[in-house]
Amino acid sequence: MHSLSTSFVLGYHGCDATTGEKLLNNEPFKQSENDYDWLGPGIYFWEANPRRALDWAHDLGKRKARRGSGTFKPFVVGAVINLGFCLDLITSNGIQAVEQAHKGLVATALSTHFTLPVNEGGDDLLLRRLDCAVIQYLHAARKKQNEPEFDTVRGVFTEAKPLYENSGFRRKTHIQICVISPNMIKGVFRVPPQHFE
Repeated sequence: MHSLSTSFVLGYHGCDATTGEKLLNNEPFKQSENDYDWLGPGIYFWEANPRRALDWAHDLGKRKARRGSGTFKPFVVGAVINLGFCLDLITSNGIQAVEQAHKGLVATALSTHFTLPVNEGGDDLLLRRLDCAVIQYLHAARKKQNEPEFDTVRGVFTEAKPLYENSGFRRKTHIQICVISPNMIKGVFRVPPQHFE
């Protein structure tokens, strides 16, 4: 939880081409509010990784095709993001805040007989309902205590198979940014083709 990171980062948002063109024409981003979002509700970006955003957009297109949701052309929009007051899960303070929020959520669940959600979806835990609930609990607790609200949440994720036997590096490792305050998005841009190479 800080404003210590470089003020501005480049983030990349995977979407379909129709949505992408609207975003480039200054239509606002829509917040994701799924109960399984990895960093809670907000607008999601891949930090400094346009190719990973494009891979995600391709995967989204495949999922939509399986559901018969019409045509989908994968697209990526770049954005200049000010992290502002950031819940940064790459720092000790951010990790400690989420750990304490988890303890608070567990205590609340025990006292109210609420069943905690569960992360699921294989080794990569693609559906992170528990993590999402913990982040939301932290946001709510800070608001209740009149503490400053976060502008962004940032986390690093090691995902997919190791690069080689006994490797600590994973094929889809990435940094994800969840923008809570849309005014932290300072501008959008069309991603040059060479940035995907």
